[in-house]
Amino acid sequence: MKKQLILFLALIGATVVVRPQYVIKDVGELMDLKKLAQEKVYVHHTGPLVFAGEYLHYAFYCFNAQTNRSTNISIMGYVALVDEEGKYILEQKIRLDKGLSQGDFFINTDVPSGNYKLLGYTQWMKNNGVKQVFKGDIVVINPYQADQSKLLGDNSQGEATGVSNMEMEKPSDSSMIQLHFDKKHYGTRDKIHFALKNYKGQLGNGNYTLRVQKKATIPTSLAMNAMEFGTAYFNVDKQIDKEVGDSLFLPEQRGELFYGKARERDSGKPVVDVSLAMSIPGDEFILKSTVTDNNGSFYTYVREEYKEPRVIVQFMEDSPGLGLELDTVPKLDVSGVTFNHFRLKPEYASAIKERSIYNQIENQFFSVKPDSVLLGDPIDPFDGAIPEVISLDDYTRFPTLQETLVEILGYAGYRNNGKGADYIHINQDVEGYQKEYDQYPAIVLIDGVFIPNHERIKAFDARLIKSISLIRDKFRLSGKDYQGMMEVTTFDGNFYETYTPEFGINVPVEKPLPKKNYYRQNYDGVDAQYQKIPDYRSLLFWEPHAQLTGDTLEFEFYTSDLTGEFEVVLDGFTTYGKPITVYKTITVRDESQ
Repeated sequence: MKKQLILFLALIGATVVVRPQYVIKDVGELMDLKKLAQEKVYVHHTGPLVFAGEYLHYAFYCFNAQTNRSTNISIMGYVALVDEEGKYILEQKIRLDKGLSQGDFFINTDVPSGNYKLLGYTQWMKNNGVKQVFKGDIVVINPYQADQSKLLGDNSQGEATGVSNMEMEKPSDSSMIQLHFDKKHYGTRDKIHFALKNYKGQLGNGNYTLRVQKKATIPTSLAMNAMEFGTAYFNVDKQIDKEVGDSLFLPEQRGELFYGKARERDSGKPVVDVSLAMSIPGDEFILKSTVTDNNGSFYTYVREEYKEPRVIVQFMEDSPGLGLELDTVPKLDVSGVTFNHFRLKPEYASAIKERSIYNQIENQFFSVKPDSVLLGDPIDPFDGAIPEVISLDDYTRFPTLQETLVEILGYAGYRNNGKGADYIHINQDVEGYQKEYDQYPAIVLIDGVFIPNHERIKAFDARLIKSISLIRDKFRLSGKDYQGMMEVTTFDGNFYETYTPEFGINVPVEKPLPKKNYYRQNYDGVDAQYQKIPDYRSLLFWEPHAQLTGDTLEFEFYTSDLTGEFEVVLDGFTTYGKPITVYKTITVRDESQ
């Protein structure tokens, strides 16, 4: 006997009314909120010096500030690049898996030369201000812009011209984990084997970033490593720094937060207790529902890795005179952040020119050395139910959707229960039949877009329809019962691009950064034509998160056409939260000379 599927497509409830900045009402609520630990973030990156035309890669670590273990609180993180005026130049949101994530910024030619800060944080961390977030110094050199004023001038504000911390000894610890290479000197385009050796058993197990990068010839302050982070951020706040009456950023525990407001168009007054449907369209569509609160605010969380960066929010009933808006969470105030003061010197000119030429050549051949974007976990829009799919090319075609339902689908069609506009109904299975559901409408979507008013799509051009998927189970959406679900798929699959909801909004959104598999150069068995492609990689090896669970972990990579000294860095944390940093240097020589 088929098990009846009842889906509750409603937002998970909460004990408090949730808004992006919630106002704490009383002492009891404050005490409950303080029981949730604060977080802290470390970001290992490939800076601190980056040129326009290069990628700034980063590995993101988020911890419970009380236990120093990987967080199980936030599942969304944020990385931003801000300038000395506090302007956000670049910002990315990333999905966290047990506190870990990765990403990269491409520094395009629109980013001016200057001193910047790289910030790493979660929404929950914003409650304790900028002191709680990770802050790393980044210097951007953009030789393609004439204005270099941010890196010129006197040195009265900080570090003197030409003085660098490049040769300062950074804290490191190789007593637990060591880096073993097969040689110390290598040739160009040479294969390198190396291994991590864990000498402390379970105490050495953890997650580590591995980086092999050419040592910079332009002196800058070195980036913070994990061991320095462990000291510098040891005394960050362990709980929220808030009092009764303060506004609060709530943690993104259930997923990425979407929120906004419903108002009367004329008066601007909030619209209270109205039901809304939110669609993220596409083949793997997502359908959520929510209800506005006493301030007219609505919110919902999305945990899935959606593909289409677009959100459609609609009133579930015709609502003339009412309007919706989708808001964004306010950015962190960085006005109190202090910046490094790197200054250019004339003797850097040849190094800048050389590195810029190498970057241009590398970018010219990027198409033959591409990174690959990971697709992420597939989304089942039907939540386990198996739809019946009707391909219209298998039948005689009729002009409209209404006629198609009548002539082809015997158990789905338009009805009117005498209480309003016509609606689409899907007959129940004989098994699990319930009489009251005979009067309920179906949930209807076109290319993943929820259609609140079925009458308005009666005349939809059926020549555009590729297939119709039907489920005959019972559903519940925002407190309302539905009989069945129908998903209409068009040939182009882009109905959402031109859909203008009569009572709602259709807006683009910035979706979380997808994870990548970074390109690994390989010269084994390549043809002669490929051997002629120049190779000026300064970052020879990048592994954002290598999980060490035993005595040995082995890797291999190839050198490029660049010669000189390359720094090898292992940087990360044991499963017990202990920071580990190990440095090593290898040399690449041109053995043909």
